[in-house]
Amino acid sequence: MLKLLEKKLRPVRRNNSPQATNFNDYADAKPHLIGRISKGKNVRGLHLASYCSYCERPIPTSLAVEHIEPKKGPFGKPQLETVWTNFLLACVNCNSTKGDKQVIFSDLFFPDRDNTFFAFEYKADGTVIPNPSLSARHQITAKKTLDLCGLRKKKSQGKKTDIALERVGQRMQIWGQAEDSLVDYRKDPANNAVVNGIVNLMVATGFFSVWMAVFDDIPEMKVRFIQAISGTEESGCFDMADGSVISPHPNADNLQDGGKI
Repeated sequence: MLKLLEKKLRPVRRNNSPQATNFNDYADAKPHLIGRISKGKNVRGLHLASYCSYCERPIPTSLAVEHIEPKKGPFGKPQLETVWTNFLLACVNCNSTKGDKQVIFSDLFFPDRDNTFFAFEYKADGTVIPNPSLSARHQITAKKTLDLCGLRKKKSQGKKTDIALERVGQRMQIWGQAEDSLVDYRKDPANNAVVNGIVNLMVATGFFSVWMAVFDDIPEMKVRFIQAISGTEESGCFDMADGSVISPHPNADNLQDGGKI
């Protein structure tokens, strides 16, 4: 495996299903999913926030069980409606934008099977772009993935796009908070109160990848960020000695078309 220095979108591992059979209702999987891949905890282990698997926003309410392959529609697979490996967590906006679009795993990146942190690059202006060092083929895959959830819309084209623009504004806001925190850290890096406060702020504000980008040259903090949200260290996509990126995703659960990057 290669150790790499850049790129973003939090990869996860949900691991095996917590029960031997499929769920009676997919909504029953929600607490298990939050515990496995989305529990943002402070330095005392208290659960402070949960996050959308795509846009990384903290979602206090209405976090939905997201079906990776749609359960209905022209490309729907109702047989996967209650299957653990078909679940992620998403906000209403990403969930509705993704909708019942066709999912071809070989043509898309997903955080449970690819190292999506390596696939994308977050910018201070709030935009998200494919990692320029990806191959031409994977550049196309990364763009298709961003389009799937509307993560790179720029012009107002209705309510959904307005929401996408709102996400851009939120990323810019969090980028500024992370930069202010970096200044505080550099003034007194041995101050545990400062360090813990920064980790707690990252947990509360979300946008894991923005914080990782701003603190890219601070290994200690990157490791702390990775450890603060469940499923991130477990993904196997980070070297826990220094927080650097490991690619490809180990795909330890042998998910279809996993480990492309």
